[in-house]
Amino acid sequence: MLEITHAGSRIEFKKMSCTMLQGITEREYTIYLPDDYNLSDTCTYPVLYLLHGGNCSNTDWVYSGNLQTVVDTLVSAGLAAKMIIVCPEGNKNNMIWFNAPHWKYEDFFFHEFMPYIETHYRVKPDKKYRSIAGYSMGGGASIVYGLYHPEKFHVVYGMSSYLRSQYLEFLKDDPSASWRQQLIDDNNPIRTIQSETASKVMEWKKIHWFIDCGDKDFTYEANVDLIKAFREQNIPYEFRVKGGGHDWDYWRIALRDAIVYVSQKMEL
Repeated sequence: MLEITHAGSRIEFKKMSCTMLQGITEREYTIYLPDDYNLSDTCTYPVLYLLHGGNCSNTDWVYSGNLQTVVDTLVSAGLAAKMIIVCPEGNKNNMIWFNAPHWKYEDFFFHEFMPYIETHYRVKPDKKYRSIAGYSMGGGASIVYGLYHPEKFHVVYGMSSYLRSQYLEFLKDDPSASWRQQLIDDNNPIRTIQSETASKVMEWKKIHWFIDCGDKDFTYEANVDLIKAFREQNIPYEFRVKGGGHDWDYWRIALRDAIVYVSQKMEL
């Protein structure tokens, strides 16, 4: 296990046993633990699941997003609550957050990964203390997970969310790109919101939704269409458009905003 300590908080790069993903027995994840985590055996914490983008890694929030510095600074300034932050691995072997015939990642996330985290760490065991966020494909997955499992999350925060298939130059020589794009379309959250029943919409209204996208981002139009779908169903939301594109210069700022927003909405 590799560990990074900083002002008392720490980042751990760890592995867990895995039985639900075809062909592998271990799965990586990164976890942020607050500065006082080891000072008490009884203190419990809210949890934020933080998803990464396509062809990226569970470590990117630490190395590219400055996760530890951002969170420690906000906590020190009184702008954020102390929480456990978990970054799952969604790229290695197959880059998709959804279920495929040969890759049941959504099942793994909800039936193996989350239960492992919330039994091995002192996580407050209730929806009102659990949030999810992510950028790009991880942002799209956060939105979809919130729609499919509204009983699980109090806050859903999507950054530059990749919500429907678009032509991407870097995928033109990727033999797995077509099935991934098809799975993204199969799980298109805009269509899901537009077509669901009134009872499901009522469940979605209990979530705090925050959509965050840059004005030069190639996902901008899809995120606007997501907001239109929310409005059509009278689902409350927050929507922010800041200057920027689909890159870490934007996501580092979005991370700060997400941590503050999650903290504000927690029922501590």
